[in-house]
Amino acid sequence: MKLSTFKILLLLFLFSHTAKAQEENDRYSKRVQKYSSNWQKIIPRYAKIQFAGSMGMLSIGPGWNYGNNHWETDMLLGLVPRNADRHAMATFTLKQNYIPWNIPIGEHFSFEPLSCGLYFNTLFDRDFWVREPSRYPDGYYGFSTRIRSHVFMGERFTINLPHNRSWHKSITFFYELSTCDLYLISAFGNSYLKPKDYLSLSFGIKLQIL
Repeated sequence: MKLSTFKILLLLFLFSHTAKAQEENDRYSKRVQKYSSNWQKIIPRYAKIQFAGSMGMLSIGPGWNYGNNHWETDMLLGLVPRNADRHAMATFTLKQNYIPWNIPIGEHFSFEPLSCGLYFNTLFDRDFWVREPSRYPDGYYGFSTRIRSHVFMGERFTINLPHNRSWHKSITFFYELSTCDLYLISAFGNSYLKPKDYLSLSFGIKLQIL
């Protein structure tokens, strides 16, 4: 009788110890999975190349799409080429895109009739400033020459690629019309200005990786 009781107690101890170890292992696995998931969100989903758009002659950088692919965030480095009056300059652009509709065209194509959003652009150059230098009277300019805010709208056309034949899931071609804060102020205050004076046309390619 005593031996049977001992065996039962031993089995209960082993079972509880095994259950506790399994529970701790499950918690660890969930932590690892959550940690990996958070890191995966940081990995860029695509690369984008954009020509013009008041962010440099050529800009390139990674991006992330989310919200059922209705939202995109880009981080672009650009280059303003050297000319007769100024040396070459680098730019950085943080861009937020919204794409409300995606219209499939057959199996391999799709059309997005509207893409819109805003972006902030800065120049890496000492000749431009965020705060007005002391050499100017207070309020002489009233705005930053280094940071510009822009709004844009455009359209996109996407080609979906076979996954077993390409490194990319798709290639998107797009164009955008944009303007910045200073141009908008000038447009409202000067009726003689034409759209070509305050609108900028740009073209780009998005290579969807993930």
